[in-house]
Amino acid sequence: MSEEGELRLQHGGPDGGRDLTARDTAGVLLGYARLEVAADDAEAELVVRPEARRRGVGTALLSRAEELAGGRPLRVWAHGALPGSAELATGRGYVRARVLLQMRRPLDGIDPDPRPVLPAGVTVTTFRPGIDEAAWLAVNAAAFASHPEQGRWTPEDLALRETEPWFDPAGFFLAWRDGPSGPTLLGFHWTKVHPAGGSDDQPIGEVYVLGIDPSAQGTGLGRALTDLGLAHLRRAGLSSVLLYVEEENTAAVTLYERSGFTRHAVDVSWRSAG
Repeated sequence: MSEEGELRLQHGGPDGGRDLTARDTAGVLLGYARLEVAADDAEAELVVRPEARRRGVGTALLSRAEELAGGRPLRVWAHGALPGSAELATGRGYVRARVLLQMRRPLDGIDPDPRPVLPAGVTVTTFRPGIDEAAWLAVNAAAFASHPEQGRWTPEDLALRETEPWFDPAGFFLAWRDGPSGPTLLGFHWTKVHPAGGSDDQPIGEVYVLGIDPSAQGTGLGRALTDLGLAHLRRAGLSSVLLYVEEENTAAVTLYERSGFTRHAVDVSWRSAG
């Protein structure tokens, strides 16, 4: 499941959300789907227990999600781009809408004490809970204005993550420019550490969110914040780092590849005709 799906499973979500489960006759959980229904469309993500795949569980969950979508266009996330999910989606007339790449690189070549060159008048601090939320939300919205999820974060979305066990303000870097009316936030690099478990037997770092205000793009600030965040993760003793990027953002993908990142996994959003 995506982080958003896990958070909504734990804490609930906006009106219109539904949790769907598929079980066998003994009550054993075989599959799960999270459905969000809006006014004009709907979105879901769906997972099936590995040993229960190709037994109609995914078909049953998708059919129920389509029924609850009530004729609205439905987008469904398939994590890992497994052959079975592609067969299910294409067999029901879905087409690829988005492809999200997970990229990774080792941290052994990262300088643990970088001294990046910052634009004139810019200093970097770490996030202060209870103080920096409004400034961060404003820059996040501006930096990701065209992104269908990230640019729409609310104070509640941020507050929820600040209560998560992984949240660490020491790994949340903010770049400020001094001015006559006080400092102005220009960009940020929010890092995250995933504990060992699941598909990774060691903890792994993440470039969780890296954003630059449009007014500061092209100044080298993004590179500087990237270096500071990766150095923090290396000092924490981690051996590798991951990030997520839209496949169609070829400029970003090329930049990350030049920075030593390689493609590791793929998530696909399939869209129905509606």
